Amino acid sequence: MRVNITLECTECGEQNYITTKNRQTNDERLEMKKYCPRERKMTLHRETKK
Repeated sequence: MRVNITLECTECGEQNYITTKNRQTNDERLEMKKYCPRERKMTLHRETKK
């Protein structure tokens, strides 16, 4: 039941990371602080719509 999702930087809009999540246990959108190579700093990344 795990699905692949992409994480997009909230500051520059670039889709930098691909990860998986379990939709049965986590319905809301995933948010993580990850490193953005374009901004060269840690920024908030959110799950994109599909």
